[in-house]
Amino acid sequence: MNTKQNRYEALVKAFHKDMYRYAYWLCQDSTVSKDLVQETFLRAWKSLDSLKDSKAAKSWLITILRRENARRFERKQFDLVDMDDVTLSDTATLSAEAEMEQQLIRRQMQMLAPEYREPLMMQIIGGYTGEEIAAELGLNKNTVMTRLFRARNQLKEALEGQISNRRHSNG
Repeated sequence: MNTKQNRYEALVKAFHKDMYRYAYWLCQDSTVSKDLVQETFLRAWKSLDSLKDSKAAKSWLITILRRENARRFERKQFDLVDMDDVTLSDTATLSAEAEMEQQLIRRQMQMLAPEYREPLMMQIIGGYTGEEIAAELGLNKNTVMTRLFRARNQLKEALEGQISNRRHSNG
């Protein structure tokens, strides 16, 4: 029992911040993020003996967290909010222009198709490598790299289009 507890505590210490950051990216709510992380680690405790390779711990925890987030939608219906009306609390120290840019980037990322958005988020938010993303999503590494490339290009084109539209409407 003591060995399991030591492994668990090491797991929490090593990955708690990454799990919270990923959860926050998924739901944009601090309280829900904390709940997701807590549920993730609770499920991890219950099935810690099934984790054979400690190198796969981060991927394993991300999988649990993604499933917990999916369960959240199975259990409860949320009120939909227009993304244009949402402001983020972590941008309070940013200038108004930087805040607008950040919201524009988030909005454009959310508009990407899921097969492009998810690997991009895992790379940007989770710091995953191409190999780790491929293993997590059950894809070939070349497929992941292609999707990341296409996601960045689609995001770049969308952002350039938004900037171009602003110039035309302001000029």
